[in-house]
Amino acid sequence: MDHFSRSWTALLAAVAGLPDEDFARPSGCAGWLVRDLVCHLVIDAQDVLITLVTPADGEPTVDAATYWKLVEPPTGDDPLDALIPRLAAAYEEPRLLKFHLDDVGSAAGRAATLADPAARVETQDEVLTAGDYLSAYVIEWTLHHLDLIAHLPEGPEPPAETLAAARELLERIAGDSFPASFSDEDVLLVGTGRRAPTGAEVAELGGLAARVPFVLG
Repeated sequence: MDHFSRSWTALLAAVAGLPDEDFARPSGCAGWLVRDLVCHLVIDAQDVLITLVTPADGEPTVDAATYWKLVEPPTGDDPLDALIPRLAAAYEEPRLLKFHLDDVGSAAGRAATLADPAARVETQDEVLTAGDYLSAYVIEWTLHHLDLIAHLPEGPEPPAETLAAARELLERIAGDSFPASFSDEDVLLVGTGRRAPTGAEVAELGGLAARVPFVLG
């Protein structure tokens, strides 16, 4: 749960520090501007709040790794993906989007801090502990932090410890380890298809090269 707080706090701070002109730049999410990504984070924060107050009585059906499903790469046809840019554009001014993310995001952060890690919650027809749910989101926050700064050379990097935690979770999801020579950031970018591996990286990946990318949904 500490990794959740650190990754989320770092991401919120990175958004808060963006100059207005950066909101119109591309993000690391194909087809989305930075403002679209930030709007998506607002929805993510709402999901965290909703899930943490949706208790479940049954036994856990998933954990932090199996919470994530491997899906096909997005095609742009998903209605929600198409809706996000329209919602983001409706804010008109970056300061309004910043304010909304800070408002809802801070509440999600407080709710995570107050949550009982052993409590069972329900989301997407699955049951898991609050601790596992929050741990699952470390990879979401870390990947989107990398997406945020993908075309912003001066953007602050995610914390090293949460990059390492996100890598460990991705390897659990994949059921395999990436080469030790890969940095945590490279594992996340290559492993989730955010960039193509170089020829040298393909050779190092060996049989794993045929399995990437792991697209999480």
